[in-house]
Formats: sequence, C-alpha cells, structure tokens
Amino acid sequence: MSFYDILQTWEAFPFQLRLQGYREVDVQRALGKPKLDAEDLLALLSPAAGNHLEEMAQRARRITQSQFGNVIQLFTPMYVSDYCVNHCEYCSFSSIYDFPRKKLDMQEVDREAAAIAATGIRHILLLTGESRKDSPVEYLRDCVKVLRKHFASIGIEVNPMSVSEYQELGTAGVDSLTVFQEVYHRETYANLHVKGPKRNYRNRLEAPERGCEAGYRSVNIGALLGLYDWRREAFIAAMHADYLQTRYPGCEISLSIPRFRPYLGDFQPDSEVTDRALVQVLLAYRLFLPRAGITLSSREPARLRDKLVHLGVTKMSAGVSTAVGGHSQEGGTPQFEISDERSVSEIREMLYRNGLQPVFKDWDILVPN
Repeated sequence: MSFYDILQTWEAFPFQLRLQGYREVDVQRALGKPKLDAEDLLALLSPAAGNHLEEMAQRARRITQSQFGNVIQLFTPMYVSDYCVNHCEYCSFSSIYDFPRKKLDMQEVDREAAAIAATGIRHILLLTGESRKDSPVEYLRDCVKVLRKHFASIGIEVNPMSVSEYQELGTAGVDSLTVFQEVYHRETYANLHVKGPKRNYRNRLEAPERGCEAGYRSVNIGALLGLYDWRREAFIAAMHADYLQTRYPGCEISLSIPRFRPYLGDFQPDSEVTDRALVQVLLAYRLFLPRAGITLSSREPARLRDKLVHLGVTKMSAGVSTAVGGHSQEGGTPQFEISDERSVSEIREMLYRNGLQPVFKDWDILVPN
C-alpha cells in the first residue's frame, strides 16, 4: 500500500462541510493534546482556528525550539536547465512558451556553483525543467560530480524517477529529494497539467516514497498553495508527510509552504491564500508534525519571512535566482518571480538579529571520489 491508496479514502470526504462545522471547543481540544491526529489537524486548519493563531504560535515556537533549537538551515536553488516537455498552466518553463531555452555545460555548472559557494552556502538544490531528453540521469549525475567540489549537501528537484535512478544519483552524491505534488485535488491536477508525463498523477505522488526507498537522507514535499482550496491541500500534504514519517522513520521528512507567484503566463489561481492563511498552515503543520522540517522560500516577502522565523520554520532559501545560470550569467527566463531578493549575507544578519543561528553546513557527502 502506498499513499495513493490512502488518499483514495479521502476523496469523497466532505471537507467543506466538516471544516465549517468545527467550533472553538474543537480547536481548544486539539491545542490541549500532546499528540494530534487527523481530526485535530482539520480543526487547526478550520475557520474556527483563525481566532487562536496567537495560542497556536506560542505552542509552535516551543515545539520548534525543543526539536530543532534556535537554528535555521540556509540553502540556495541552482537551475541548470529550463527545457521542459510538460504543459503546466502555472509555470514559465511550460513547453508552450517560446523563449531561448538554456542548459548549462559542465564548465558553466562549475562557474555557477563557485559563484553560489562564494556566498557561504554549502547546501544546494539542483533544479531542471522536466525533460528526460535534455536532462537525463547521466547529465544530472555529471552535474552532481561537479557540485561535490563545492557543497556539503546536494538535493535535487527534477522529474520523478525510479528507485534505481534515485539510487544512481545517490551514489554520485545526492542526499535529498524535493518533489511537489503541486495540487493534490485530482480534477484540478488534471486540468492544470495539460500535456506531458507530469499528467501522471500517481507517478508523481509516489516519487517521494521512491526517494525514501532509495535511501535518501531527506525528502521534501508540498502543495503549491493557491491552485485549489488551501485548507484541503494543506491537510492532504500534512497527511502525506505523516505517512512518509511513519513508514520511513530513518528519513527526515520536510514540508514546504510555497504560494503561487507571478510567472511568464497569465494564469491566476482560484483560491486566495492570504498571509494569515499561510501562517495558519505553518502553525498547523508544526503542531501536527513536531519532527518535520518546514521550508519557507523566497516566494514570500522579506517582512513576512522575518516574522515567521520563530514559528516553526527550519529551512530558508537565500540569495535566490530562479533562472538557469542566474548566479553567474546574464539573461535567462525565471521560473517564477521571487519576493525576497536579499543576499545570503542579508538573510544571515536578519537571523542573527532575531536570535537565531544560520546553519550553512550540517551534513557531509560521503561518497567515493
């Protein structure tokens, strides 16, 4: 049984009716429990919990300090190719857009990596558009071998792969995997993923589990909030993380909380995710999953990121460019617009001002040369 089988049991669940039915007493009951279940998570994501964000925040802060201390891990995404065969309504890399595509050769990968490493970053997230033709496993493996010279930890965010392919990249030096389902609601997923292998809902849903089976140290999942009702999406994403934590206790499971951002096209999501809603999701995640990592990306504005660093966040991106070669080359088409354009040093100083310790390295790649 995979999470796909569990998810099917939730598809007929009357989310809207149940969420509207929660009252103050239900939220207080959840906040009074040492360990939360699915019912408690729903209560904390309900409209009724909107009146208890301060209480939720205080508890989230205590839990985060007890589990992770006063540290925030910093990382930077590194885009090496924007070739993509998928038509996704919400992404600049979609195959329907006509712009000069880029793919870095190994010398360019080395220059880009050196530029990022010069900022102090030692944890990197390698990203590509989804094209097995243009970014095959062999290309990714070669990139990873170059990146090993510069970074202590290498993660990937690429097209879903098989267990054996993830293992091959693990042997080369990859230790973590990020795969966003984007949207868990099946009908919306089909509508937004018009063409390409990404239309295979189940293949993408089970990719994080294949990463766990491949022996990766860390697996990060999430929903792109705004593509469907944020309360339902946050609930399913948290249940997915809970499933992975339970089945693979040796793997660090993390959740990201990205919101939709402007991009090359004109698609606009139906579901508005306010700052207050994002805070509620963050707090519910921390209370439901005390041991999970939570990533807050540069999609969010600086003022908001500064306020949320104490409330459950364990990882933050810094010094970000979402264009291929964006740290060492001019031009390039960003995958989406970021909100927080601060450098690594500026993020570091912000964390110090908040009494937090920025962590640049907490893991070493142990692979043969």
